[in-house]
Amino acid sequence: MRVVTLIKGDGIGPSIMEAAVKVIDASGAKIQWEEAYAGLSAFEKFGNPLPDETLASFDKTRLAFKGPLTTVVGSGFRSINVALRQQYDLYANVRPAKSWAGIKTRYEDVDIVIVRENTEGLYAGLEHYLTPKKDIAESLAVVTRVASERIVHYAFQYARDNQRKKVTVCHKANILKYTQGLFLNVAREVAALYPDIEFDEKIVDAACMHMVMNPHQFDVVVTTNMFGDILSDLTAGLVGGLGLIPGANIGADAALFEAVHGSAPDITGKNLANPTAVIMAGAMMLNHIGEHEAANRVINAVEKVVNEGIYVTPDLNADSKAGTIEMGDAIVRAMA
Repeated sequence: MRVVTLIKGDGIGPSIMEAAVKVIDASGAKIQWEEAYAGLSAFEKFGNPLPDETLASFDKTRLAFKGPLTTVVGSGFRSINVALRQQYDLYANVRPAKSWAGIKTRYEDVDIVIVRENTEGLYAGLEHYLTPKKDIAESLAVVTRVASERIVHYAFQYARDNQRKKVTVCHKANILKYTQGLFLNVAREVAALYPDIEFDEKIVDAACMHMVMNPHQFDVVVTTNMFGDILSDLTAGLVGGLGLIPGANIGADAALFEAVHGSAPDITGKNLANPTAVIMAGAMMLNHIGEHEAANRVINAVEKVVNEGIYVTPDLNADSKAGTIEMGDAIVRAMA
């Protein structure tokens, strides 16, 4: 029995997480949930967006399953997502974007995995005002050889382990000569150690253009923190939106799995939120801990329900009368 720290999150988090837990429990996986709190709901309840009790649970389990957390734009407490990634050195953020047969989009057969360095870059949190009037602000981007080497190695090893053929590094070394230049140089050095995997490099703005023009040229993409955040939203748009995209945050001895979308306060409590992304993140978690049969049952059931397009949330089928609860129940039935 594997104990997992369960953080239901803010906004739509509790509703989609309840659907996901129901699906995972029905998959036959041997999971024991240990509920903890983080984000705005934790701040309102405990006066701390990341309570000591939550950290103690994660310290013990080294495995967390998390719903979306609210981060106030422009003010308030710092992103708890970033804090967790840095606290537990969850250096690899993995976000797969794959086409669904039942979702009509501009392209078919898109299959891109974004591997994003998760602990430094412009998200390192090193920012401050330069004047007492707070009219000039500065953010520092940190790129290290150690972090660059391990994330590029992770991307190539991921490609090798998952029968992928190509890794593309996305960078801005033409302008940011030192930080992005270091990342690119390290990527070239590491790529030489994997002669069985094709290597490609693209300037990030050009990569965005190429992705929307011909996404099939991309397979595994490795990049720095902020660029990975942006590119993974772009790839989500290619396959049907953020409601379908799971995410994994992997470290040497800890991992956290989540949907990549936000807490969507505008639809909280309306039974409208799509649980697909977080359920698929649960499947990634099951594969991570060796529960491969359970993971396959979950993936096959989700694909069946989404591709049938009947018991899905309105973002997937505007004519659907189903909501979060009904979609979760349909996925459970599909595993029977």
